[in-house]
Amino acid sequence: MHYVYILCCADNTLYTGWTTDLEKRLKNHNSKKGAKYTRSRLPVTLVYHEEFSDKVQALQREAEIKKLSRTQKLKLIDGCSSE
Repeated sequence: MHYVYILCCADNTLYTGWTTDLEKRLKNHNSKKGAKYTRSRLPVTLVYHEEFSDKVQALQREAEIKKLSRTQKLKLIDGCSSE
């Protein structure tokens, strides 16, 4: 599986990324081994994710989400009852 995810950082900013191992990626972010953006904004919390069967779909969705405004991302997060 491929995952697109949104993290809420300690400074209340949002970070969007993709991975094949959601649990491992979250641990990497919180141990300063993740993206440069999140390293100075720890801890981060997983607030949203979507699953895809292939990488191309996941990367396309990641790009779509990154183009959304913060308000639109917050609406997307609120719309996810499991997060």
